[in-house]
Amino acid sequence: MVDKQVIEVKGTAITIIQVNHADYISLTDMVKSFEDGLPLIEKWLRNKNTVEFLGIWEKINNPDFNSPEFGGIMLEAGLNRFTLSVKKWIEKTNGIGLIAKTGRFNSGTYAHKDIAFEFGSWLSAEFKLYLIKEFQRLKDEESNSKRSEWNFQRTLSKINYRIHTDAIKETLIPPSVTKEQIATIYATEADMLNVALFGKTAKQWRKYNAGKQGNIRDEATLEQLVVLSNMESINSLLLRQGLSQTERLQKLNESAIHQMKSLLSNTSVKKLSR
Repeated sequence: MVDKQVIEVKGTAITIIQVNHADYISLTDMVKSFEDGLPLIEKWLRNKNTVEFLGIWEKINNPDFNSPEFGGIMLEAGLNRFTLSVKKWIEKTNGIGLIAKTGRFNSGTYAHKDIAFEFGSWLSAEFKLYLIKEFQRLKDEESNSKRSEWNFQRTLSKINYRIHTDAIKETLIPPSVTKEQIATIYATEADMLNVALFGKTAKQWRKYNAGKQGNIRDEATLEQLVVLSNMESINSLLLRQGLSQTERLQKLNESAIHQMKSLLSNTSVKKLSR
């Protein structure tokens, strides 16, 4: 899956795509506002310092980098006859820092943000500073959006939890019982949700995860927390309908399976989970 975003740097729209959860910036877009345009990318790639930087980046970030082939390229770099294209770099070294995309959409040369910033320095120190500033602004906006989504989910969970406990109190707790008995009933209902979603009770989870500090819900994924919140609301409704715990467990488990399948295929939730 490749996601696309666009930032504006000194009046130029620059595309950013995500590949394997990493940001790649369009070098093709970056050179649009410069006089020589696209040939600047090829000229930059011929530079010996560029080749050295690319090699160092790949060695740090790419376990499959072909170092022997890179050594051969470095020997030729700087010579008058030396040329290097993105396609050749990828084929020879198995590099992942540069991407050459073809097709109708998002075509062009892309570079991992680390490499794109280095290219920006080569183009213009001023351009690089504006590029970093706009890129950081984009990341800050994403971070604030994720924080808002997360806070909303936490608030929703608290509301659903109150609805759930109220339903338990109204339907399962008889008058004049001890606090210990009430706690047991709440725990039993909470564990029913755990079994419906996680396939095990809190006690069973602790048995197989003795080394972990938190509990079964602390270790839950964002998708599981969303489903758990929804299940509390569903269970509240089922309780008021008078269904037995066995009947409710079956219905909640079916709902949990359906919701998890839906959420795991939802790209918006995937972004939020990163």
